[in-house]
Order: sequence, then C-alpha cells, then structure tokens
Amino acid sequence: MQISDLPYPDPGVPDARSGPRFLWWLGRGQIGGQAKSLAWGLLHFGGVAGIPYAVGMGVEAAVNRDGDRLLWVGGLLALLGVAVSVGDAMLHRTAVTNWITAAARVQQLLARRTAELGSALTRRVAAGEVVAVSTGDVEKIGWFVEAVSRFLAAALTLVIGCVVLLFYAPTIGVVVAIGMPVLALAVLPLLPRATQRADVQREKAGKATELAADTVAGLRVLRGIGGEELFLGRYRVASQEVREAAVRSARMWALISAIQVLLPGVLLITVVWYGAALVLDGRLDVGELVAAFSAVATMLYPLRHFEEIAMAYSFSRPSAKRAARVLALTRTDADASKGAEDTGDAKGRERAAVAEAPAPGADLYDPRTGLLVPAGRFTAVVCGDPDLAGRLAERLGGHPIDSGGDDAPASVLLGGVALDDLALDTARTLVLVQDKDPVLLSGTLRELFDVPASGAVEASAALAAAQCADVLDALLQSAPEGVGDPMDARITERGRSLSGGQRQRLALARSLVTDPEVLVLDEPTSAVDSHTEARIAEGICALRAGRTTVVLASSPLLLDRADRVVLIHEGKAAASGTHRELLHDDPRYRAVVTRETEEEQRLPRLASLPTESVLTEIEESA
Repeated sequence: MQISDLPYPDPGVPDARSGPRFLWWLGRGQIGGQAKSLAWGLLHFGGVAGIPYAVGMGVEAAVNRDGDRLLWVGGLLALLGVAVSVGDAMLHRTAVTNWITAAARVQQLLARRTAELGSALTRRVAAGEVVAVSTGDVEKIGWFVEAVSRFLAAALTLVIGCVVLLFYAPTIGVVVAIGMPVLALAVLPLLPRATQRADVQREKAGKATELAADTVAGLRVLRGIGGEELFLGRYRVASQEVREAAVRSARMWALISAIQVLLPGVLLITVVWYGAALVLDGRLDVGELVAAFSAVATMLYPLRHFEEIAMAYSFSRPSAKRAARVLALTRTDADASKGAEDTGDAKGRERAAVAEAPAPGADLYDPRTGLLVPAGRFTAVVCGDPDLAGRLAERLGGHPIDSGGDDAPASVLLGGVALDDLALDTARTLVLVQDKDPVLLSGTLRELFDVPASGAVEASAALAAAQCADVLDALLQSAPEGVGDPMDARITERGRSLSGGQRQRLALARSLVTDPEVLVLDEPTSAVDSHTEARIAEGICALRAGRTTVVLASSPLLLDRADRVVLIHEGKAAASGTHRELLHDDPRYRAVVTRETEEEQRLPRLASLPTESVLTEIEESA
C-alpha cells in the first residue's frame, strides 16, 4: 500500500480484544511495507557497519605501502557511502509510508465505527476520548508501526556486526560480542516502570483532552450560567496533573538515555585499553584495532533504536488500548460477544447482515416495549422519562444501547425483519432518527441539505414545513456582500451563530428532505415557541402524509396533530389512542402531558363524592 493509494478500499476487521493484539493486527496488515523498510534498513545499517572494516583495511594497506589495495579500499568506501545514503533515504521513505498508512487505516476504522454507531457512540464513550483516539493516539500508534522495521534492521545489523568482528579479530571480537547484548538489555529492568509512568501520563492527558473537548462543546451554556471559571479551574488542575506525570515519565526516560550513553562509553574504553595491550603484545594489528574500535563506535548508532522501540511501544500501547476499546463497540450489545472464538478471528465477531429489506409500507414494532407504529401514519410517543425517550429513539433506529435483560428482544422489527439483520446502508435508508440535540456542520445551507435522499421532497418544501423563513432571512443578512440566495449563505461550526430554535428547525428540515420510509423525531420542537410549534406540527403532517412518522414528545400541540398516541409507562406501551381520548381517560397520560400533581389528579374525583367521603379520604391521606 502506497500513500497515493489511500484511503483503503477496505480497512479490514480489526482484532480489538486488546491493545497489543490490535498492534499485532496492524503489523500483519503491513508485511509488505515492513519487509521493504527492513531491506532498506539493512542496506543503510550494513553500510554504516561496513565502513570501519574498510577503514581498517585501508590502514593496513597504508602501513604495508600496498597502493593497489589502497585504491581498492577507496572504491569500497565510495560504494559503502552510496549504500548508506540510498539506504537512509529509502528507509525514511518506506518507514514514513508505514506510519501514514497505519494511521490512515486506524482513522478509517474509527470513522466507520463512528458512522455505524451514530449518536449511540457518545452514550458509550466520552466524546473527548473519541477525539483523543482519532488525533494523538493515532500518531502514537503510527510511530510504533514505523519504528518496528528500523528496530529489526538495527538488531540484525548488530548481530551480523558482532559475528563478522569475531572472524575478523577474534581476540577483541569476543569482548564486543559479550558487551553488545549487555548494552542492549541493560535498560530492560527499567522499562516496566517507564512504561507504567508513560501509561499514567497518557491516561491523564486523555482525561484532560476529554475535559477540554466537553468544556468547549458546552461553552455557550457555561457562559450562560457563569460556570466557565469553574470548568477552567478543573482544566487547570487536570493540566498540572498531566505536567507532573510527564515530568516523572521524562525523568525515567532520561535515566534510560543516560545509561545508554554511559555503558557504551565504558565499552569503548574497554576495547581501546584491551586492544592496545593486544597490539603491544603483537597479538593484534594496528589496522584490526582501528577496525574494532570503529566498529564498536558505529554499532552504537543502531543500538539507539532499541531505546526508540521501547519508547514507541510504551506510548503506543495505551493508545492502542483506547482505540481497541472504541473499535470493539458494535451496533448491539449482543454482537459484542457473538462469534468471539478463542482462535482470535476478528471477522468472527462481526455479525453478517444478510436479511433482505422489507417491502414498502411495513409496520415498525419494538418487542421490548410493545410499541407498534402503523405504516403511513403519524404516531406520537409519550414517555415520562426523557432519558427513556432518547434510548427508545436509538432503538427505533436500530441502535439498542441497553441490554434489557438476557431474555429481552434485541432488535426492533420493520415488517417482521430485524433492523440489526439489515445492511447498515439499507437500515439507514429505511429508518432515520433525529436526536433532540442534532449537529449542524459548517458549510453553506446548500451543502447542509446535500444528504442522501429519495428526491421526492424539495429543500424549499422542507424549509417551509419546518418554519425556517426567519432563519433564511437571518443567514442572508449575515452573509457576505454579493450572496443573494440564502442557500449559498454559510453556517458556522455547529451552527453557533444561530439560536437553539433556529438550529433545531434547520436540522428538522434536513431530516424531512431525506424522506425516509420511517422518520423518528425526538423532541423536534423543544426549543421553539408554541405558535411556531403549532405551525411545524401542521407542516410535518402535510409533508409526511402517507409516510410513517414517529415523534417522541410531550407537547400537546404535537400530540393533538398525531393520528395515534402511545403512552410508554415503566418501559412498556401502556395505552394508545388519540391525544384527547388519552387525556380524558388515562390519568397517567394526563399527569405526563399536563404536569398535574397527584393532588390535582384527585380533585375531579373528590368533587363527585359525598361530603362525608371527601372528609374521610382527606383524613386518611393526612
């Protein structure tokens, strides 16, 4: 895989059981790139390691006044110089390619998993953690993937260099062959503590990033209630904890670096002292001593990559663990363990979606709550708990986020077909869920409405149904000079330049444009006034006539326009009928919609009782 070939046509199914397994899976997917990088690394490090021997032969040729051999050595040095230069350039090129392609694969996997889970992702993982994984963690993972091939090339070069030195100058080669493994493994006892400190630093940095992301996302609300200083103080504390953890981690790595400077120096002094004694005894030539000393000095260069791979793994392991935790999430909780075999086959953990799409005009049914949404009708759902309404909306969109017990049905059915068994694209074409807090991306209004749609609903009709006339005027007034069409006016990031009600109406219009088979709206008018809400209810009814629409709301203005209203009480569909029927016949419904207290509910019944009975009941309740 080359950078020009990105993105991957298929990034694959990751092994997300743990961080190390995820790194191993990434490495297996880049065997070709790692092999190229290893080959160029061997050429580079081999050229570096070969220069001392060429210099030693040149010294011997000069001492023996052998001109032909000296000329041959000069040519060999030139060839080694070319090998060092070309190998270094290509090693860097291939290693960076491995880094970028690995990072791109991880980002593609994260983007696909985010798109698959939708808004259910932030219910399971903090939004700040997702940001941390897709930015800093991806970089750390790519760094480890890049460093692997350089480390392998350096390790093989050290082994080959020691073996060659044993044959070239056995008397001093034994010292080097013993000393090099000691240098490579000397810092091994310190690595667990360094890794632990690096993990703490990464964990605290991740929490600080989460706090910063969540604070920025809610900055407008915080300013409204005067809470920005409180959160700023929390971030200061978190950032100081990150600084302290980073200093502790840096001290350990500084100690490791110091050891890797001290011990090679000791080895060099030992080689010079012992080699000089051998020369004085006539057991070693001067050229062999120069070659041995130079070989040891140059072998310290590839030895540095032992420290790099240790650092890269220490920093990438917690990053890979976080990435694996996000990638392990699935559309349903049941899928998380379905097909997980001991063999480690990651593909066995992904549930195949093979069911055919139901015929148009199918009913939507939730077995867990007993909610039935007839096809082609406007159904309103009333829940006393707003959180329950949000979870129900997610379920209706094919994203169940609570297990509901071992025997609870896992999926909503559309025409008898489980949404989880449909291909994701098919399920989203059939059912669209709009959250109560929809997001508007930056860009022009025309780009905002450039979404997959049936084509049956024009943007102008959707805007009119959502009562967006004043929003269009506001966008046009704030647009640069020369912009005459409000569809060409730009929306700032997350629609921050608009009010909450304006953002909500634009999001509603975008949902109406898609014209799905089933449209689920969670509190679509919670941020608008009652007059606008009544007109929006009429617009939705007119535009969605003959189409299945589900609105989770408790507003009487919306409920009165629905063809059918269903009350969800204690997690189950408890009553159904029109708004007026339920308001008259069901006190539970009336309590949710009208916000009646328990005492207010008793007043109509008490008024119909004899005076003696009323007094008796009041005394008993007291």
